Amino acid sequence: MPRPSRPSVRHFHTEVGSLLFHAVVVTVSAGVAWSLPSLARQFLSFWSRVEHERVVSLTVEVAIAVLLIMLFNFLWRSVQDRRHADLADAAGLVSFFPAHDPAAERRIRELKERDGLGRTVLAIGVTGRGSVVGDKAELHALLDTCLEAKLLLLNPFSEEAARRAQSLSHPDISPDRFREELKETIAFIKRLRATGKVIRLKLYSDRPHIRMIILGDYLWLQHYHTGLDVRSMPEYVFQYNVNHHGLYTLFYQYFTKRWENQDIPEYDVQTDELVYRSRSGTELRREPLGLDERRDPMALGVAGVGAVAQAERADPWR
Repeated sequence: MPRPSRPSVRHFHTEVGSLLFHAVVVTVSAGVAWSLPSLARQFLSFWSRVEHERVVSLTVEVAIAVLLIMLFNFLWRSVQDRRHADLADAAGLVSFFPAHDPAAERRIRELKERDGLGRTVLAIGVTGRGSVVGDKAELHALLDTCLEAKLLLLNPFSEEAARRAQSLSHPDISPDRFREELKETIAFIKRLRATGKVIRLKLYSDRPHIRMIILGDYLWLQHYHTGLDVRSMPEYVFQYNVNHHGLYTLFYQYFTKRWENQDIPEYDVQTDELVYRSRSGTELRREPLGLDERRDPMALGVAGVGAVAQAERADPWR
């Protein structure tokens, strides 16, 4: 007999939980209704004894006033929370992780593996090492089960890579470190491509703005902040909205525009070359990247600076 799938089991648990909740509500309501006459008699008997006691009467009135204030404050906050929830739902925001403690990181990884099963993975980052390399990386297992992957990573030889490393003010962070991490990511991509996986990699040269992963109808987003590690930044989860007024559509279009930008070359993992193509996919030219060479990103020359400036003009998010 085949075992039920995880979504079926999850749906069964949800239905059972809903039925139990309704049963508890009905039971409590019946108990309250059944005990009302007895409670009313006890209250009237108590009041007949203390109605002439000023201290007791004042205490009861103050207690009732405090309870009413707490009740109305709770109702007001509930209305406000509901309004905020409706606004978040309209924007497509379904989850928010303010801090990455071990439990949150495990939950995030499980959600991404569930939402990305059998889908196309779209991702933007810097080196990809924290997302791809390592058994605990969020995309490590996901790339084994996805249909296709498109990765946009930062060119470690660009001026913006040097500026990003300098802004972090950490002795272990440098453009050379970015290059080594990118090499590890590429090595992992090569192993997956050898098994038949379709994984494409492009390298951009302008400033990194966001770290984003798109998995089907879900989008995971963090933003790069000067001087701060992206892992310390909050993570937002957006869901596709059929009304097209959520932020999911905006960020998806942003990724598509970046991926189709002719100024962003595709990296050939076999030849270590950057391949520039036209919109129709025709190859225009190739340039060696040279990951095994040591180069100064600040000494790219006039041509390198012009290429970065051209990419910045093509990017409306600057």
